[in-house]
Amino acid sequence: MSGERPINADVPVPGGPEAGEAATEDAPKPATTPAAAPKRAARRRRRRVPGALKLIAALVAVAIVFILAAVLGGRGGSNDASSGSPAPAPVPAPAKGGAPSQSGATQTAEALGYPAFATNNTTRIGGSDPAANAAGAALAVFPATTPAQRPAAVAIVDEEDWAGAIAAAVLMAPPLRAPLLVSSPGGTPEPTAQALAALEPQGSPASGGAAAFTVGAVAAPEVAGRVTAIKGSSAAATAAAIAKLRDRLFGAAPAHVLVAAADRPDFAMPAAAWAARSGDPVLYAEGGKLPPPTAAALARHRDVPVYVLGPASAIPASVLAEIAKIDHRVHRVAGADAVANAIAFARYADGGFGWDVNDPGHGFVLARSDSPLDAAAAAALSASGTWGPLLLTDSAATLPKALREYFLDLKPGYTTNPTRAFYNHVWVIGDQEAIDVNQQAEVNELAELAKIGGEEP
Repeated sequence: MSGERPINADVPVPGGPEAGEAATEDAPKPATTPAAAPKRAARRRRRRVPGALKLIAALVAVAIVFILAAVLGGRGGSNDASSGSPAPAPVPAPAKGGAPSQSGATQTAEALGYPAFATNNTTRIGGSDPAANAAGAALAVFPATTPAQRPAAVAIVDEEDWAGAIAAAVLMAPPLRAPLLVSSPGGTPEPTAQALAALEPQGSPASGGAAAFTVGAVAAPEVAGRVTAIKGSSAAATAAAIAKLRDRLFGAAPAHVLVAAADRPDFAMPAAAWAARSGDPVLYAEGGKLPPPTAAALARHRDVPVYVLGPASAIPASVLAEIAKIDHRVHRVAGADAVANAIAFARYADGGFGWDVNDPGHGFVLARSDSPLDAAAAAALSASGTWGPLLLTDSAATLPKALREYFLDLKPGYTTNPTRAFYNHVWVIGDQEAIDVNQQAEVNELAELAKIGGEEP
């Protein structure tokens, strides 16, 4: 890949994405104690992957595939002819004897990138690390082919600071809308550099004149405008600093505040999507206590409801009691494990808080529960397009039973006219080592529009 060629050089000018928001209602079930979530190795042994992943390994091609699918696909159900969803790969002509060559069909599908990158109900951002996934998500939301399609600012986070990244997801909320990119103290990863070159943030009044916000000890990015640094001595201090910046830039108090566990990333991950969608800041409890920076941030908005994300094993009742001394309006949203916790948050509603996704017709983002930085990397997808909650899978190969049942519960259907139906769409985050193509295909099937009832008269 040429360092001088913009990452989106071949992307055509798209139309605007559709947007929609969920209403609210419902509450989670009581939580039980989960097992600790395993950590993924920094470098994983790679399995043999389809030819498409080998042919389209460069981020340029990856970005093109999912940007086109996202922008043109909209909320496309499989039976909506106007959705712009990818067409099935062509099957080669039958061999002598009449039956088509299965190996030929498979090779053709792989060469076109299906289903590894897109199906009619799913789109994959298939980066091999969070930096590539964040760059892909940012370009999916901001194709950057015209100035109007570029963000005023970006947030750049340390690849080792998942907690700061999840807290920084709030900067993607309106009016700022700053997508997140990933960097490091030692230098800017190539996908991030390419995305910055394409996005060209310039700063604006909404960003306070800043073109970039850096979180943690990352290398200063090369951008046209000012860079605002956000630093803290701990996860709680960094999150509190981001919340204070959010108040200044947004010019108003938040409607709600989220408190997550700084030492349980698998339970904290769903907070990133909600922060990006709502503008509600994320603060942290740590070590079974309420850190002073979090307490001080809560005290600034004593009348704002507080929602604690995660079961008692992640954030004990004693922390809720400490919060209640500052703000009596405190609630818990929880599931027994990381997968169930994300589903509970997707279902939850309390007045204006919560996704309340309990029926068909929604977007979703699916990531691995042991890759917390991917939750922040993908947060921009929950604040645009098909606006949907983050869901988690705990395996590369197998869709968790609870998640399968949730998708089945929300499976869309129609009686006589599929073009007037509601559709589900799922963004899949990560490469085949994170979520393999078989699991993606199962998710696609669960999101498929189904015929309900008898034949049309």
